[in-house]
Amino acid sequence: MAKEKKQYRNPWAWVPSLYFAEGIPYVIVMSVSVIMYKRLGISNTDIALYTSWLYLPWVIKPLWSPVVDLFKTKRFWIILMQLFVGAGLAGVALTIPVPNFFQYTLAFFWLLAFSSATHDIAADGFYMLGLSEHDQAFFVGIRSTFYRFAMITGQGLLIILAGYLESTTGLPPVTVEVSAKPSQENKIVFNDSSRATAMEGELRIISEPANLVIPTVPVHKSKADSIIKLAKKLNTGNGFYYEKSKEEKKARKAETTKEPSWLEKFLRDNFGESKKIVAAKEFVGNLGIIAFHLSNAPPPGETVVVNFGQEGGDKSISLVEGLRFEFTGKNWNKNAYAVIQIDPKLKKEASATFVARAGNIPLSWVITIASLAILFLIFFLYHKFILPYPKTDKPAAEGNRNIAGEFFKTFVLFFKKEKIGLIIAFLLLYRLGESQLVKLAAPFLLDARELGGLGLTTGEVGLVYGTIGIIALTLGGLLGGFLAAKHGLKYWIWWMLIAINLPDAVYIYLSYTQPENFLPVVISVAIEQFGYGFGFTAYMLYMIYISEGKYKTAHFAIATGFMALGMMLPGMFSGWLADIIGYKHFFIWVIIATIPAFLITKFIPLDPNFGKNNEAKNET
Repeated sequence: MAKEKKQYRNPWAWVPSLYFAEGIPYVIVMSVSVIMYKRLGISNTDIALYTSWLYLPWVIKPLWSPVVDLFKTKRFWIILMQLFVGAGLAGVALTIPVPNFFQYTLAFFWLLAFSSATHDIAADGFYMLGLSEHDQAFFVGIRSTFYRFAMITGQGLLIILAGYLESTTGLPPVTVEVSAKPSQENKIVFNDSSRATAMEGELRIISEPANLVIPTVPVHKSKADSIIKLAKKLNTGNGFYYEKSKEEKKARKAETTKEPSWLEKFLRDNFGESKKIVAAKEFVGNLGIIAFHLSNAPPPGETVVVNFGQEGGDKSISLVEGLRFEFTGKNWNKNAYAVIQIDPKLKKEASATFVARAGNIPLSWVITIASLAILFLIFFLYHKFILPYPKTDKPAAEGNRNIAGEFFKTFVLFFKKEKIGLIIAFLLLYRLGESQLVKLAAPFLLDARELGGLGLTTGEVGLVYGTIGIIALTLGGLLGGFLAAKHGLKYWIWWMLIAINLPDAVYIYLSYTQPENFLPVVISVAIEQFGYGFGFTAYMLYMIYISEGKYKTAHFAIATGFMALGMMLPGMFSGWLADIIGYKHFFIWVIIATIPAFLITKFIPLDPNFGKNNEAKNET
């Protein structure tokens, strides 16, 4: 006799775990992938472009949401998608160490994105089928809380884990003190013909010299250019940079030799940041070089990646060559050269601290992503046995011959809404500034100071952006929901619009000051994230407002599609724009991009009583 399937289970047994599982793949695809690719050496332009495309499954989610209704049960789709998410995560982990990892991992992130979007549809539908109306109301806050926990886990704990693994799986960091002093003789010698001999003890980074002194006397521009050019030639010739294939080199050569578009030229000429070091003058700031090699060969088949950059001191002393080196069994005993240059205006003594770090970045991310794959295998097995079997969880195709007609009808009625053009414009433009900021915030925090960033470690970004930021985001959202329920959406929408947009200006402050103290960074990110959480409440409530009616679920799915489109399209060009005009001017542009949201909000249709509780409605 077959065991009877339980139609009801205590919601505490499955609602928290279901919505935690719903949030994890989304944050992995949208946020963690950006940080992972940045740490693996992918450019801002490629990160912003290709990860923005990963929004597409959520954009077009309404187009295949009926499939989840028509075929099989919501329970079936939940369990299947959790298995697919686990497989996608395993695929990412397995392809990180291989050549052309960017293409392979992106393919698996696409699998994750489509599986996650489908899981969202099934989970939200199952929530309404598996709970009574009373339980739905009671657990709505709980499901949101555990979804936020997933955000904290993904953007915070996982990034901290990856950062910890980077620091513990690699070699001890090496600190180099660089000083600028008047009246010092400067000798620059490239000892490329010499080879280091193996040393006893554990594998470590050797730097020569440990303390570098650069004279403040300017040098001729041609001499400085020749030193930098020679260092690049030796570094690339010895294999310290990523070795591109012949096809990639050919494509890169064609790209660099062709004329930039009129738009790129206009932006670069009029809004590009002026370079601090290399000026169009006969004499420029003096230079010094630091040579790095390993004490011994790394284990067979392994690569030691050394990241070098300034971590404190005078900003007039900058790294102009040698941000990242890859040491292998073939080049461990050859010199990799970092070139330090001082500002030609610097005449007094100054100093700065530079640090070379050599965490095993690929291995760190393999372990981090693989742990998530195991977690989703556990989710798959747990929910397979714990999720109930509600009577109403049946394929909609059973007994219904006009499913296609009903499906198209939902779209027609949505686009027949009053002032639908203004509604769609609001959905697309409300987060126009934020949609560009979110793609460059983490790269800005991670980038070296010489590139205009803050030079934070992976673990620090996980703490400030993924943990403290998410906590501030959650608190802002809770406050927004409480206030909107008390006075209604129309009363608070302008305050929420200000809150989600104007705090983006903290990144202008951070990019211009580049504070070395960690506290201003924490406070700035917390302010921006709190404002985002508070302001996003208005966006969610407005989507609920425009979805009211017979086809509430379908219309809400269409609204979320426009929401994702509003994030995807601006994010695609944000990295390209930031690379052209620099972080400082990019963050100013982000604030300018918030203006359309203020213009369109004045004209959208909105009931003054929407969102108010019954007592507040009666008072009006």
